[in-house]
Amino acid sequence: MSTSRHSTPEGPILHWVGLETDLIFSRGIDLPGFASYPLLDDPETHEMLRGDYQALADFAREEGVGMMLDALTWVASRDRGRELGYSPERLAESNRKAVRLITEVRDANPDANLILSGQMGPRGDGYEVGDQMTVAEAETFHGEQMGVLSKAGVDLVNAFTMTYAAEAAGIARAAKARGIPVVIAFTVETDGCLPDGMSLADAIERVDAESESYPSYFLVNCAHPEHLAPALVGDVRLNRLAGLVSNASRCSHEELDNAEELDAGDPDELGKQIGELARANPNFRVFGGCCGTDFRHLRAMARNLKA
Repeated sequence: MSTSRHSTPEGPILHWVGLETDLIFSRGIDLPGFASYPLLDDPETHEMLRGDYQALADFAREEGVGMMLDALTWVASRDRGRELGYSPERLAESNRKAVRLITEVRDANPDANLILSGQMGPRGDGYEVGDQMTVAEAETFHGEQMGVLSKAGVDLVNAFTMTYAAEAAGIARAAKARGIPVVIAFTVETDGCLPDGMSLADAIERVDAESESYPSYFLVNCAHPEHLAPALVGDVRLNRLAGLVSNASRCSHEELDNAEELDAGDPDELGKQIGELARANPNFRVFGGCCGTDFRHLRAMARNLKA
């Protein structure tokens, strides 16, 4: 399966990036700062996570789909790590440890179609814009983690839950400087626009303009299909959009931020919506589950994508 730059991948490819909400709400595991990488330091939880990745490998083989194995590094950047008491050196080792785990799982499952993804996230909150960086500032800040991931052996980097274009452009430029493929995934509000109010098409255009169209493709994540729908207006710039990694819930980001219980939505309904989205957008190849999803949602998606 190609993950080379400037090409929409063959599909379907599935992500599952709902692990953190599953750990918190379904398994009762506390994740300070929403960080899952500290679990790699404990042998018991390390093996638990290995089991989760093995289940994804089994799923890919059984369903005949490609599967991204995303390293547990979404908040493993300097600012977020400092809040948890991680030095830059210890944080870099956590990034490498996260990549080693997914590498071991792929090596143990040569008959499954698995892609190793270094996952990156925003400097601040994934639901609120907060203080914005310039493109150059974002390139410098995210370049540190990008450098670690690019040397750790991932196939590509997926930058998830980007809330504004300048930060995403900086990440794209950091990847370009290191020669590693990168995917930019914006999040959108219920109106289909980014949290800073920019349209999805404008955000894609800005990133491409700032990075010489370096990202392999773009995604939307942490949003429901009904939130993405207003953005799909037939703009030619959206041809760079390759799919959706969906929340289970229709709730807004503000509602999810304040939720005390998990909203898992309706897995069968979500699977049908993903299937309809794929049929209506032939350039979409990448799908999956974000907050509130589990294997019920992934199986429903795979079933409807094959249909």
